[in-house]
Amino acid sequence: MSSIENWHEEKQSAWLYRAVAEAEPDVIKHALFIALADAAESQAGLWEQRLRAEGVTMPREYHPSQRARLVKRLIRTLGPRAIRPVLAAMKVRGVSVYSDGQRGGGHHPMPASVTDVGRGHKGASSGGNLRAAVFGVNDGLVSNASLMMGVAGASSDIKIILLSGMAGLLAGAFSMAAGEYVSMRSQRELFEYQIGLEREELAEYPEEETEELALIYNARGVPMADARRLAQDLMQDKEHALDTLAREELGLNPNDLGSPWGAATASFFAFAAGGAVPLLPFLMGLDQYAVTVSAGLTCVALFGVGAMLSLFTGRSAWRSGLRMVAIGGSAGVVTYFIGSAIGVGLA
Repeated sequence: MSSIENWHEEKQSAWLYRAVAEAEPDVIKHALFIALADAAESQAGLWEQRLRAEGVTMPREYHPSQRARLVKRLIRTLGPRAIRPVLAAMKVRGVSVYSDGQRGGGHHPMPASVTDVGRGHKGASSGGNLRAAVFGVNDGLVSNASLMMGVAGASSDIKIILLSGMAGLLAGAFSMAAGEYVSMRSQRELFEYQIGLEREELAEYPEEETEELALIYNARGVPMADARRLAQDLMQDKEHALDTLAREELGLNPNDLGSPWGAATASFFAFAAGGAVPLLPFLMGLDQYAVTVSAGLTCVALFGVGAMLSLFTGRSAWRSGLRMVAIGGSAGVVTYFIGSAIGVGLA
């Protein structure tokens, strides 16, 4: 990486740190990201000094890239916690403060008081929602476009292609929704069963459960006497104790087990959004141009999906977009020729 690229990276980091700080209501986290922004500005200043010494003419001011501007909008809209993978790909440090309070080795930091125990677990699953939505759109786009291209290869009847596309969109969307519902429902039932067992154990063996919790804290570096005192304080409130035991022993957040209907609905609409793209030219009545326009729209949408995925990888948006076009386009071409072969064979 050249010196000017290093300067740009540090300026971009500082700009995004301040965006995170603006969206962060927590005073401590706000101060953390302001400090990180200042540190990045300092690093950028060092690179600028080196570049000026080399005779490089520096820009009057930093202009953020389109990607950085998009990430800032996502920060404002969704919040930093929800886009942790995106921030990490943009080299924004300090996002571990949104990682459910975990540190190296997968351990929780020790609480300083009873009210600190389990804090930070809420929203543990939110970081992948945006990524899941993008992949859901991509699934609908590729699968339905490939289906329609296969039918187009076998038949030139616009009505048949349109009917196939509509059937593919609905079948795929309902299938995705049903699968996501069953998966989330099964997971939730398992979690509820485990929490139920923990509730029974707490009622039957409160002293043993207290000692187990104390041992967990002791293993994480708290002196045994302090660990026992903290565990005993927690056990004074049975519901709070159950909540804590579920988090510390089972790694579960009772308040964030996930909604099967929410997951199913999100999967349905994400798939349907992607699957609707190749259908648009047929719905618009373009007739003999519908297949060509559909293929073009699909390629544009594939490029957009690939560019969006680059937010999670930190790679070039152009490279990611073109790669997605190549992969999705290949699937469409292959199914088109398979459909042509089947159509000829049935003729």
